[in-house]
Amino acid sequence: MKNIALLLLLIFGLQTSLGQSKKINIQKSSLTWTGKKVTGEHQGSLRFKDGNLVFKNKKLAGGNFVVDMASLNNTDQTGSDKAKLEGHLKSADFFYTEGFPTAQMKFKNISSKGKGLYKIIADLTIKGKTNPVTFDLNLKAKSATAHLVIDRTKYGIQYGSGSFFEDLGDRTIYDEFDLDVALIF
Repeated sequence: MKNIALLLLLIFGLQTSLGQSKKINIQKSSLTWTGKKVTGEHQGSLRFKDGNLVFKNKKLAGGNFVVDMASLNNTDQTGSDKAKLEGHLKSADFFYTEGFPTAQMKFKNISSKGKGLYKIIADLTIKGKTNPVTFDLNLKAKSATAHLVIDRTKYGIQYGSGSFFEDLGDRTIYDEFDLDVALIF
C-alpha cells in the first residue's frame, strides 16, 4: 500500500513539474482569416489538425498547433468565384498547400497580463519559413481566443504585394492578413 501511495505521489509530482497538457477539440475550435486588398476583402476559415495548451501551476506555460492548409476555405463567395479564389490561395502564388500541407505554431515566450490575459511570442511556420509573431491570448475556463495580424511576405508570399511590385493599382493585395482564433479544450 505504501508503494502505491508513493507511486501516485511521484506521478502527481511529475505531472505538476512538467505541466498539464490540454488537447484542443479540433472540431469545435475555429480559425478564421481575413485578407484585404485595395478594392475590398475576403474571409474564410482553416481547420486545426492538432493542438494543445500546456499549463503549469494553473498558468499557461506552452502551446503547439498544427493547421491543415488544404482545408483553406473561402466563406464570402459561392460557386465559381469561391472555387477560383480557393484554388489561387492554395497555389504556389500564395500558400502552396500541395507542397506545404500544414502550418505550425509553437509558443516560445508567455507572460501574464493579468486575469487570464497573456502576451504570447510564438514561432509561426508557413511554407517552410519560420518567423516570430506576437499576440494576446484571452484564456477562459475551457476556451481561449486570440487575434493575430500576419505579414504574408515574411513567408515568401509576395503575389500582388505593393511592397514588391509597382503599378498594381487596384489589384494591390495588402501584405497583412488577420487570423481570429477560438480554441475549445
